[in-house]
Amino acid sequence: MSTVPISTKAPVRVHIRWMIRRDMPEVLAIEHTSFDFPWCEEEFLRVLRQRNCIGMVAELGEQVVGFMIYELHKNKLHVLNFATHPEYRRQGIGRQMMSKLVAKLSSHRRTKIVLHVRETNLAGQLFYRAVGFKAVEVVREHFADTGEDGYLLQYLFDESIVEEPVAIDHMGNALEN
Repeated sequence: MSTVPISTKAPVRVHIRWMIRRDMPEVLAIEHTSFDFPWCEEEFLRVLRQRNCIGMVAELGEQVVGFMIYELHKNKLHVLNFATHPEYRRQGIGRQMMSKLVAKLSSHRRTKIVLHVRETNLAGQLFYRAVGFKAVEVVREHFADTGEDGYLLQYLFDESIVEEPVAIDHMGNALEN
């Protein structure tokens, strides 16, 4: 374990891909080191067997260093579980995973991402706020394991960040619309 302060860690680039069965031991290890009330393997498998649920992992070399599980709905994505390995936090991995999710939004179909975060999970709340989420509701006793309240957070698709395609003439010059 390094003694370098967390804030000086350099950002790392990860490969984000679909979660596969052999990722489960690493995903479970991240889950158990990240949460006081972690999901068990059966919970992961139950959720991932649903047609509208997708699991993705962030891979650094051959090591899984983060994961996310989300549901596809008609007009939104619902994040069910999201974590980065404790030794790799504050290095941009969570941001990269969220960027991958945001890239799945569009003005024509899915326009928002929603998730619940525990009232006591300040680090999670700060992370989600930093990547553009806003609290929209307090959900009383949302977490069944403890009866803890949660915040419903929402990220809204922003059309202004999508670049309009530019028409190019045969000489490579941009044409005005």
